[in-house]
Order: sequence, then structure tokens, then C-alpha cells
Amino acid sequence: MKAPPARLAYPVAIGALGTAWYASDSLRHRRDQGSGYRLDNDPPDPADREFLRTAEALTAAPIAEGSEIELLVNGDAIFPVFLETIASASRAVNLLTYVYWRGDIAHDVADALCDKAKEGVEVNVLLDWVGTLKMDTRLIDQLRECGANVARFRPLKPYALRRLDNRTHRKLLVVDGEVGMTGGVGIADEWTGDAQDPDHWRDTHVRVRGPVVRGLQGAFAENWLEATGAVLVGPGHLPDLAPREGATAAMQVVRSRAGVGDTNIEALMFLAIAAARRSIELTAAYFAPRPAFTAALCEAAERGVRIRILVPGAEGDKQIVRAAGRESYDELLEAGVQLFEYCPTMLHAKSMVVDGAWSSIGSVNFDNRSFQLQDEATLGVQDEAFAAELTAQFERDLEQSEEIDLGRWSDRRWRRRLTEKSLTLIRREL
Repeated sequence: MKAPPARLAYPVAIGALGTAWYASDSLRHRRDQGSGYRLDNDPPDPADREFLRTAEALTAAPIAEGSEIELLVNGDAIFPVFLETIASASRAVNLLTYVYWRGDIAHDVADALCDKAKEGVEVNVLLDWVGTLKMDTRLIDQLRECGANVARFRPLKPYALRRLDNRTHRKLLVVDGEVGMTGGVGIADEWTGDAQDPDHWRDTHVRVRGPVVRGLQGAFAENWLEATGAVLVGPGHLPDLAPREGATAAMQVVRSRAGVGDTNIEALMFLAIAAARRSIELTAAYFAPRPAFTAALCEAAERGVRIRILVPGAEGDKQIVRAAGRESYDELLEAGVQLFEYCPTMLHAKSMVVDGAWSSIGSVNFDNRSFQLQDEATLGVQDEAFAAELTAQFERDLEQSEEIDLGRWSDRRWRRRLTEKSLTLIRREL
């Protein structure tokens, strides 16, 4: 192979050094120690307040008593509530999304935001630069022209290439500081409908009222501060939030950011798995666990916890992630974990229910991208009634899923095995 011409030697060398510099940071696991986790004492019961206090100590997420939560499944249920919530605003609307693409719903949301801005309501819209590359930029112009404040989160800059992977994946809507929404839904036609075909995705969102909304507002304000330099204050963003009458659920908004060492989301997920006594129902849009989490799930199964994991099947939108996650199937199945792949369409929901007592729902996937590379937020809910709702939906999803059988799985073709194994090296980036 000939050496490059002299005039190209310098840029080639710079490119090689730049690639190595980027890879040295992004491809290594950011935890200082390579081993997994352990609990030195008996784990707290997920049904007890001790579990929430432990989560609070690990993640600095305050416990909010007396908030209400409403479960919403698929676009036909989610978007009418989303638009209604925006329309109810009298002081401020704060919207943060990773995905804002195209379609009628993209225009409907922009129109709803513009209506409020024209009324004099403060409207702040934060769009992740990578996640919204497919957005119709005319919508941004429309929002700005009607008086909304629009910012892009971490746009591409030549001196910050290494942080291109470090996005905000949070999906938040907070109105008047009093009502909030979060979950997995992006703003695009894919999320409309009722998961009736491959063009309409299966997803889950929630609406909350009460003291826990302060945590959602904090997650928005953190990213807004970085993107704009503006601190959000005043009653439109931070009103008094009294407990809702009759509300018994205790909640926490756990958020995390990319960096060296464990993130809050990692710590929360490990705590939930380690504390499980009876059952775990995990729905993961992108499932590519690193070895420490595979081991934690296997250990839970081996101590008698019934673990069922639901992931996308052939209609998944990122088959490379699916293949990478499948590399862990052998170990999980041998430990007694039940694995299911959702058949009708892309499964984009992200939730976990532990012992029918504690739940997590938000934007967090079960992969290194969510655990280490992105800004994330999830809502932890200690409430048996809400856990029962999520579990009932999980059971309905299983009816449209295929269970992975250990015997048949072990007999799959060697080419698939080789592909799955080869993706281990890049699993940290997925």
C-alpha cells in the first residue's frame, strides 16, 4: 500500500490522532473500576420507605409525597392529553424533547405552543441538536416568530466532537410548574395511533401533578441553563406545590448526566434489581446491558426473582442494538430470565416494575447510552395501584410477543452468534 502524498500526510496524521483521541474516551467504560456492584447489607424492600431513602441517598432525588399520576399508552391516548396540557397553561410552558421530527403532530404541537406564546405565556422549547436533525426547520422559525424561546442543545462544534454522543435524551413537558409529563414519546408521526401497524409505535407516557413536578422542572431547568445561560425562576416555574388531596403515591425524579464514574440512573437501576424479592417486569426499547447488569439480573433470577424482559422484535428500528443485546440472551436464559420480543411494531416504551410495588418510567433505555452517555430522567413511583396498571399493560404486550426458548435459541445459526459477539466491542456506544 502506497504512502499518502506529502501534501496529505499532515491532515491524515491529524485525522488519525483525532480519531484515537475520541475513541480513547468514548469507547472505554467511564467507571473507574471495571467490576460490578454489590450490596453489603440486606437490600431494602421496594415496598418500604427505606427503599426510597436509599435511592434518595444514592441519587440526591428528593422524595415527593402526595402526587397524582396518570398512565397513558400510545399516541391516541398520549397526544390529546399532551395538547390539552399545553392549552391549560396560564404562565409558562417548558418543553424538552430528544425527537421532534415530521408529520401532522409536529405541526399540532407547534401550533399549540404558538397559541400560548401569542397569549403572553412564556414558552421555552429545548430541542436536542442530534435528535431533531430531521425536524422541519420551518417549525422552529414559526415558534420564534410567535414569541417562543427556542434553543438547540449541544449543537455540533469542531472543538467538542467528543461530546457529540452526549445528548439530552430527556422528554419533558412542564406547565405552570404544576403539571408535568414524561415518558418515551417523541414528537413525530411514528408515535401517533395505537401501535396498530409497523408505522405506529408502541410507547408509554405519564402525566403527574403535585410536588413531584418540581423534579421534572429541575430536569428541564438544568438543560435549559446549559443551552441558554438562563436561570428559570418565579411562580410560573417554581410555585408552591401542596400534596394532592387523597394522593398516596411517593415519587422521585431521578436524573443523570454523562461523566466519569457511576451515574444516578445506573445506581437506581442496580438498586432496584438488587432489592427485588419476587418479580421484575422490564420493558426496554433498547436492551444492550453491559456485563455488570447482566450479572445483576442473573443473580436476581437465581435467588428466585421472576424476571420477565420485553424488548423489540423484528420491527425494531435499530437492529444493531437488538443484535448487541441478544449477545446476553444465553446467560440470561440459562439463569432463568424470561425474554420476549414484541412483534407488531417498534416497542419504544421504557419501564420497570419491581415486586408490584415500585415502578420506573421515563426516557431511560437499558443500555450504556442511557446509563453513561446521555442526560436522562426517570420517574420512580412507589404505589401498588400504579404498578398494577403498568403490569397489566405488560401482560397485554406479552400477548403480542414471542418468548425466546433456550433450546431453540442455543441452536441458532453460527453466523448470528458471530455477529452478536462482534458487537460486544461497540456495545458501550449503543
